[in-house]
Amino acid sequence: MRKTTKKEPEELSYFGLSLKSYLIDSHPLLANDAAFIAACVETATEAYSNAVRDGLSHNRAEELANVELYRELLFSPYNTIVNIIWNEFAVEIPEDDAREAALLLLPLCSRVLEKYSLSDDFAETPEYYLLYTELTGTIQILLEDGIQ
Repeated sequence: MRKTTKKEPEELSYFGLSLKSYLIDSHPLLANDAAFIAACVETATEAYSNAVRDGLSHNRAEELANVELYRELLFSPYNTIVNIIWNEFAVEIPEDDAREAALLLLPLCSRVLEKYSLSDDFAETPEYYLLYTELTGTIQILLEDGIQ
């Protein structure tokens, strides 16, 4: 890794740019974690290289690399909270403010989120509806207490 004396924006690879864009939209608290992004990119790049070396097409190699790049990131608590705001609190929080509000609410909902095993396919499980309900109640209480 190249060391610099002045702060320069770090150049990101295709995988890095793709992941950073996704993180901004779905996991904003991770979007500026350069070490996390670098580790994910390294894993994806290695998967891509191994697939090509094994004779797979570049398209298939990219698919396999993306599996690694987005592993454990497909379910987004942040986007879940945004959706709850849109669906359940549209009167209290205007749609244009939902993402900003979700960013503020996300750390306040951490105790609820910690109760669940949040995997990539979590949204397709019965527990998702329990999480949705519990987050809705938590957000309602926070709004009633004046957290906005």
